[in-house]
Amino acid sequence: MSTYAIGHLHDVNVGPDIVEYLRRIDETLAPFGGRFIIHGGPATVMEGSWSGDLIVIGFPDKTSARAWYDSPAYRKILPLRTGNSRGDMFFIDGVSSDHKAADILTELAPMHQCLG
Repeated sequence: MSTYAIGHLHDVNVGPDIVEYLRRIDETLAPFGGRFIIHGGPATVMEGSWSGDLIVIGFPDKTSARAWYDSPAYRKILPLRTGNSRGDMFFIDGVSSDHKAADILTELAPMHQCLG
């Protein structure tokens, strides 16, 4: 199952460190099958509000995503980003191509029985 590294960044200082980070991140992704799905850009807000930049990097699975994040190559450039922006970063699994919205009800049922 695909896993996605999601970053929601704010207050990015696009200076020499961020430029260096951007020049080097692709080479850290390649060994783990990572690729950019979304890399910032303007959002068309339809409901609520939005600020910052959204970054989504796809990986073949959670093991690959974690191996990338923990790799010496990525750890070496990570301070270039974290020292020049603030935000959140997390991993989340995708769903199968035949996933339907109601499929989540099976996962929620045990939780609702405990609450009920």
